[in-house]
Amino acid sequence: MFSIGCGPNPQESDVQEDQLVQEVNEEYGFVTDSFLVVKDKIRKNQNLSEILSAYGVPYATIDKIAKASKEVFDVRKLAAGKPYTIFCTKDSSGYATCFIYEVNPRDYVVFNLQDSLHVYMGQKPIEKRTQYVKGKVNSSLYVDLQKRGADPVLAIELSEIYAWTIDFYRIQKGDAFEILYTENFVEGQSIGVDRILSCTFTHYDKPIKAYYFDEEGERGYFDENGNNLKKAFLKAPVKFSRISSGYSMKRFHPVQKRFKAHLGTDYAAPTGTPIVAVGDGVISEARYKPNNGNYVKMRHNSVYETQYLHMSKIKAGIKPGTRVHQGDVIGYVGSTGLATGPHVCFRFWKNGKQVDHRREELPPSEPIAPSSFDAFRNERAALDSLLAHQRPAS
Repeated sequence: MFSIGCGPNPQESDVQEDQLVQEVNEEYGFVTDSFLVVKDKIRKNQNLSEILSAYGVPYATIDKIAKASKEVFDVRKLAAGKPYTIFCTKDSSGYATCFIYEVNPRDYVVFNLQDSLHVYMGQKPIEKRTQYVKGKVNSSLYVDLQKRGADPVLAIELSEIYAWTIDFYRIQKGDAFEILYTENFVEGQSIGVDRILSCTFTHYDKPIKAYYFDEEGERGYFDENGNNLKKAFLKAPVKFSRISSGYSMKRFHPVQKRFKAHLGTDYAAPTGTPIVAVGDGVISEARYKPNNGNYVKMRHNSVYETQYLHMSKIKAGIKPGTRVHQGDVIGYVGSTGLATGPHVCFRFWKNGKQVDHRREELPPSEPIAPSSFDAFRNERAALDSLLAHQRPAS
């Protein structure tokens, strides 16, 4: 534990108009010069009563403040390792007048222990910094971003931006990326990626650009011509899995021990991994069959249907007639039915016939409206200019 003590403010008579006025030190909205400031971290099994009683706060006051905080923050959730600050009086009593607990690097809870006894949430100011990263895929996108000093969560962001355009189960060594993005910082510490502004991902030697654009409240990513990168369907129903078996007219079945058609794509993932609807639609089946295990089937429109097999369980509320949206969780990966390990067998119908969804040209979403295209063109030019400025000189 350590303390920060600040000397008294200079008297007004000591400050001349032509002199620099001493800077006021503030923290969490309090002028720190008025207090003895104590900083520490929550220790294992430590509670609010133990902390505050050491600074002269009566147990009755601690009980009142704990009750007053219930709707703001439950004091039983103080976590070991989290930092806190106590503002104490500068007299010999060193009485705590305020206790501040940092929930995370940005959010904090203020426990005001003075006569008014109240609790409220506060936030530290965020600084947004424009960042740039460029490179090629050598091992995995996640690792290659990390090696370049970028937040590897960008791999997730890219997979979501290009979810309808690039099959991230097929990215290969030599694919390239260039990303312009903003990152959030609090007191000089990164708290994560804010947003990708523009990016280019080169897959099989084909560069695909993406620009972030807000079209009258409808935010999304568009190519250089204003076409929406979001398609009618996601490329896969689970994230961060691997394809364990593809669509085939003749595959040796691992359970039945014979060759038969496998009219779907198996995505292996740990049991319990969320399975999401690849597009908007209505649930047509949600039940158990001996071969399929727990499964869900849904109709998207008059042309397309999808099916998700071998779930450990179907999500509560998913039943025939339920309308779901793209990305909604409909069940969880399992190995029910004829399955040797946890995976989801994903099946795709077009006009009543099962097809290989990975070979289908999926229908696009709406492009930018003509009335908004001039605004998009200006935004695109601004992002291209910013990108050029961020690129290191050759």
